[in-house]
Amino acid sequence: MVKLAPSILSADFNRLGETLSAVEKAGIMILHLDVMDGHFVPNISFGPLIVEAVRRATSRMHLNVHLMIRDPLLYTPQFYKAGADSIIFHREVTTDPVELAGAIQSEANYRVKVGISYNPETPIDGFEQLEGICSEILVMSVHPGFGGQQFIPETLTKVKKIAEYNKAAKEPFIISIDGGINPRTAPLAIAAGAQVIVAGNAFFKDQGEYRYDHFNEIANTLLGS
Repeated sequence: MVKLAPSILSADFNRLGETLSAVEKAGIMILHLDVMDGHFVPNISFGPLIVEAVRRATSRMHLNVHLMIRDPLLYTPQFYKAGADSIIFHREVTTDPVELAGAIQSEANYRVKVGISYNPETPIDGFEQLEGICSEILVMSVHPGFGGQQFIPETLTKVKKIAEYNKAAKEPFIISIDGGINPRTAPLAIAAGAQVIVAGNAFFKDQGEYRYDHFNEIANTLLGS
Protein backbone atom coordinates (compact mmCIF):
# COMPACT_ATOMS: atom_id res chain seq x y z
CA MET A 1 0.00 0.00 0.00
CA VAL A 2 1.40 3.37 -1.04
CA LYS A 3 1.48 5.99 1.71
CA LEU A 4 1.58 9.75 1.63
CA ALA A 5 4.03 11.74 3.76
CA PRO A 6 3.18 15.46 3.82
CA SER A 7 6.20 17.74 4.20
CA ILE A 8 5.42 20.26 6.90
CA LEU A 9 7.91 22.72 5.40
CA SER A 10 5.01 23.84 3.18
CA ALA A 11 2.49 24.09 6.03
CA ASP A 12 1.27 27.30 7.68
CA PHE A 13 3.44 27.53 10.79
CA ASN A 14 1.13 30.15 12.27
CA ARG A 15 -1.48 27.42 12.66
CA LEU A 16 0.71 24.34 12.79
CA GLY A 17 -1.06 22.62 15.67
CA GLU A 18 -4.46 23.04 14.05
CA THR A 19 -3.07 21.86 10.74
CA LEU A 20 -1.50 18.72 12.19
CA SER A 21 -4.70 17.85 14.01
CA ALA A 22 -6.64 17.98 10.74
CA VAL A 23 -3.95 16.02 8.88
CA GLU A 24 -4.01 13.29 11.53
CA LYS A 25 -7.81 13.10 11.44
CA ALA A 26 -7.54 12.65 7.67
CA GLY A 27 -5.77 9.36 8.29
CA ILE A 28 -2.24 10.45 7.40
CA MET A 29 0.25 8.30 9.30
CA ILE A 30 3.62 9.77 8.23
CA LEU A 31 4.96 13.31 8.46
CA HIS A 32 8.09 14.41 6.61
CA LEU A 33 10.25 17.00 8.37
CA ASP A 34 12.93 18.66 6.24
CA VAL A 35 15.86 19.92 8.30
CA MET A 36 18.22 22.24 6.40
CA ASP A 37 21.45 23.76 7.70
CA GLY A 38 22.27 26.42 5.09
CA HIS A 39 25.48 24.55 4.19
CA PHE A 40 24.57 21.22 2.61
CA VAL A 41 21.64 23.00 0.95
CA PRO A 42 21.30 26.76 0.36
CA ASN A 43 18.43 27.18 2.78
CA ILE A 44 17.68 27.01 6.51
CA SER A 45 14.52 25.46 7.91
CA PHE A 46 14.17 24.32 11.54
CA GLY A 47 15.76 22.18 14.20
CA PRO A 48 14.91 19.82 17.08
CA LEU A 49 12.56 22.29 18.81
CA ILE A 50 10.09 22.15 15.92
CA VAL A 51 10.35 18.37 15.81
CA GLU A 52 9.59 18.30 19.52
CA ALA A 53 6.58 20.60 19.03
CA VAL A 54 5.26 18.39 16.23
CA ARG A 55 5.71 15.33 18.44
CA ARG A 56 3.62 16.97 21.16
CA ALA A 57 0.92 17.82 18.62
CA THR A 58 0.54 14.27 17.34
CA SER A 59 0.88 10.98 19.16
CA ARG A 60 0.19 8.57 16.28
CA MET A 61 1.98 9.87 13.20
CA HIS A 62 5.42 8.56 12.28
CA LEU A 63 7.91 11.45 12.22
CA ASN A 64 10.38 11.01 9.39
CA VAL A 65 13.19 13.53 9.91
CA HIS A 66 15.13 14.24 6.71
CA LEU A 67 18.51 15.70 7.64
CA MET A 68 19.74 17.82 4.74
CA ILE A 69 22.80 18.77 6.77
CA ARG A 70 26.55 18.20 6.55
CA ASP A 71 27.00 16.44 9.89
CA PRO A 72 23.91 14.34 10.69
CA LEU A 73 25.69 12.34 13.38
CA LEU A 74 26.38 15.47 15.43
CA TYR A 75 22.67 16.21 15.78
CA THR A 76 21.24 12.68 15.87
CA PRO A 77 20.81 12.56 19.68
CA GLN A 78 18.90 15.85 19.66
CA PHE A 79 16.45 14.73 16.99
CA TYR A 80 16.02 11.33 18.59
CA LYS A 81 15.21 12.94 21.95
CA ALA A 82 12.86 15.39 20.20
CA GLY A 83 10.72 12.49 18.99
CA ALA A 84 11.99 11.40 15.58
CA ASP A 85 10.89 7.92 14.55
CA SER A 86 13.17 7.81 11.51
CA ILE A 87 16.30 9.73 10.61
CA ILE A 88 17.36 10.05 6.98
CA PHE A 89 20.85 11.21 6.05
CA HIS A 90 22.28 12.07 2.65
CA ARG A 91 24.68 9.85 0.73
CA GLU A 92 26.58 12.95 -0.35
CA VAL A 93 27.82 13.77 3.17
CA THR A 94 29.80 10.57 3.73
CA THR A 95 32.31 8.30 2.05
CA ASP A 96 31.06 5.32 4.07
CA PRO A 97 27.25 5.22 4.30
CA VAL A 98 27.26 1.84 6.03
CA GLU A 99 29.42 3.16 8.84
CA LEU A 100 27.39 6.37 9.18
CA ALA A 101 24.07 4.53 9.25
CA GLY A 102 25.35 2.27 12.02
CA ALA A 103 26.69 5.23 13.99
CA ILE A 104 23.35 7.03 13.76
CA GLN A 105 21.57 3.96 15.10
CA SER A 106 24.07 3.75 17.95
CA GLU A 107 23.70 7.45 18.84
CA ALA A 108 19.92 6.99 18.94
CA ASN A 109 20.19 3.90 21.16
CA TYR A 110 18.88 1.79 18.27
CA ARG A 111 15.41 3.25 18.81
CA VAL A 112 15.00 4.98 15.44
CA LYS A 113 14.91 3.67 11.92
CA VAL A 114 17.60 4.96 9.59
CA GLY A 115 17.26 5.90 5.94
CA ILE A 116 19.50 7.23 3.20
CA SER A 117 18.71 9.85 0.57
CA TYR A 118 20.23 10.35 -2.87
CA ASN A 119 20.26 13.66 -4.75
CA PRO A 120 19.21 13.56 -8.41
CA GLU A 121 22.79 13.56 -9.72
CA THR A 122 24.09 10.97 -7.21
CA PRO A 123 24.33 7.35 -8.42
CA ILE A 124 22.87 4.70 -6.13
CA ASP A 125 25.70 2.25 -6.81
CA GLY A 126 26.29 0.04 -3.79
CA PHE A 127 22.94 0.66 -2.11
CA GLU A 128 22.61 -3.11 -1.73
CA GLN A 129 25.21 -3.03 1.07
CA LEU A 130 22.74 -1.09 3.19
CA GLU A 131 20.17 -3.88 3.36
CA GLY A 132 19.38 -4.60 6.99
CA ILE A 133 21.02 -1.35 8.08
CA CYS A 134 18.90 1.29 6.36
CA SER A 135 15.20 0.59 6.27
CA GLU A 136 14.40 3.32 3.74
CA ILE A 137 15.86 4.82 0.58
CA LEU A 138 14.64 8.32 -0.27
CA VAL A 139 15.09 9.27 -3.91
CA MET A 140 15.22 13.02 -4.43
CA SER A 141 13.32 13.91 -7.59
CA VAL A 142 14.35 17.58 -7.34
CA HIS A 143 17.51 19.29 -6.10
CA PRO A 144 17.07 19.65 -2.33
CA GLY A 145 16.72 22.97 -0.59
CA PHE A 146 13.58 24.58 -1.95
CA GLY A 147 9.97 23.61 -2.55
CA GLY A 148 7.98 24.13 -5.74
CA GLN A 149 10.59 22.69 -8.14
CA GLN A 150 9.86 20.70 -11.28
CA PHE A 151 9.92 16.90 -11.04
CA ILE A 152 13.00 15.27 -12.64
CA PRO A 153 11.64 12.17 -14.43
CA GLU A 154 15.07 10.58 -14.89
CA THR A 155 15.19 9.88 -11.14
CA LEU A 156 12.52 7.22 -11.61
CA THR A 157 15.26 4.95 -12.95
CA LYS A 158 16.60 4.74 -9.40
CA VAL A 159 13.17 3.90 -8.01
CA LYS A 160 12.79 1.09 -10.53
CA LYS A 161 16.25 -0.31 -9.74
CA ILE A 162 15.55 -0.44 -6.02
CA ALA A 163 12.11 -1.95 -6.62
CA GLU A 164 13.66 -4.68 -8.74
CA TYR A 165 16.23 -5.41 -6.03
CA ASN A 166 13.48 -5.59 -3.40
CA LYS A 167 11.87 -8.56 -5.14
CA ALA A 168 14.58 -10.90 -3.84
CA ALA A 169 15.76 -8.96 -0.79
CA LYS A 170 15.46 -10.54 2.65
CA GLU A 171 14.91 -7.10 4.18
CA PRO A 172 13.51 -4.95 1.37
CA PHE A 173 13.87 -1.20 1.50
CA ILE A 174 10.98 1.21 1.84
CA ILE A 175 11.20 3.26 -1.36
CA SER A 176 10.36 6.93 -0.90
CA ILE A 177 10.42 9.79 -3.37
CA ASP A 178 10.55 13.50 -2.64
CA GLY A 179 10.25 16.53 -4.88
CA GLY A 180 7.86 17.91 -7.48
CA ILE A 181 5.08 15.52 -6.47
CA ASN A 182 1.61 16.51 -7.72
CA PRO A 183 -1.43 14.74 -9.23
CA ARG A 184 0.45 14.36 -12.53
CA THR A 185 3.79 13.06 -11.22
CA ALA A 186 2.61 10.97 -8.26
CA PRO A 187 1.18 8.20 -10.51
CA LEU A 188 4.52 8.02 -12.36
CA ALA A 189 6.39 7.54 -9.09
CA ILE A 190 3.95 4.93 -7.85
CA ALA A 191 4.11 3.01 -11.15
CA ALA A 192 7.92 2.96 -10.87
CA GLY A 193 7.70 1.37 -7.42
CA ALA A 194 7.64 4.21 -4.90
CA GLN A 195 5.90 3.23 -1.66
CA VAL A 196 6.01 6.57 0.19
CA ILE A 197 5.20 9.79 -1.64
CA VAL A 198 6.47 12.99 -0.03
CA ALA A 199 4.37 16.02 -0.96
CA GLY A 200 4.71 19.60 0.22
CA ASN A 201 3.14 22.30 -1.92
CA ALA A 202 0.68 19.93 -3.54
CA PHE A 203 -0.65 18.92 -0.13
CA PHE A 204 -0.60 22.20 1.77
CA LYS A 205 -1.10 24.82 -0.98
CA ASP A 206 -4.80 25.16 -0.16
CA GLN A 207 -5.44 24.14 3.41
CA GLY A 208 -9.23 24.28 3.13
CA GLU A 209 -9.79 25.98 6.47
CA TYR A 210 -7.87 23.10 8.03
CA ARG A 211 -10.67 20.59 7.58
CA TYR A 212 -9.63 16.97 7.78
CA ASP A 213 -11.95 16.03 4.92
CA HIS A 214 -10.11 18.52 2.71
CA PHE A 215 -6.74 16.90 3.46
CA ASN A 216 -8.27 13.46 2.95
CA GLU A 217 -9.48 14.51 -0.50
CA ILE A 218 -6.03 15.81 -1.45
CA ALA A 219 -4.39 12.59 -0.24
CA ASN A 220 -6.79 10.47 -2.29
CA THR A 221 -6.10 12.59 -5.37
CA LEU A 222 -2.34 12.22 -5.03
CA LEU A 223 -2.50 8.49 -4.34
CA GLY A 224 -5.09 7.81 -7.02
CA SER A 225 -7.53 6.24 -4.58
